[in-house]
Amino acid sequence: MQRGLMRVSMMIRRDQHDELQKMGVNISGYIRDLIDDRLSNNVIIINVGEDTKKIYDQIISHSGEHDRELEPFLRDALKNMLTEKIKQMQQLQKNFKV
Repeated sequence: MQRGLMRVSMMIRRDQHDELQKMGVNISGYIRDLIDDRLSNNVIIINVGEDTKKIYDQIISHSGEHDRELEPFLRDALKNMLTEKIKQMQQLQKNFKV
């Protein structure tokens, strides 16, 4: 659903601005995502490695995309992980001796 945007004025420190610019972050989009996360009841926080974070920043943060566009891919990854865990548990069950 497309929602109208509203212009607001805010102040950030110079060092924050400089760092975000160096990273190529779209500040407006970044703040909208932070607000969406804060207002959402459905938030997942995942700790990842440095390389994964860089890839995420390139694809999502720096491109103006939103986390919600990542969700179908995350669901696929979780489904694949569940399939793998089921296989591991089935193998454990086969190897279990009474």
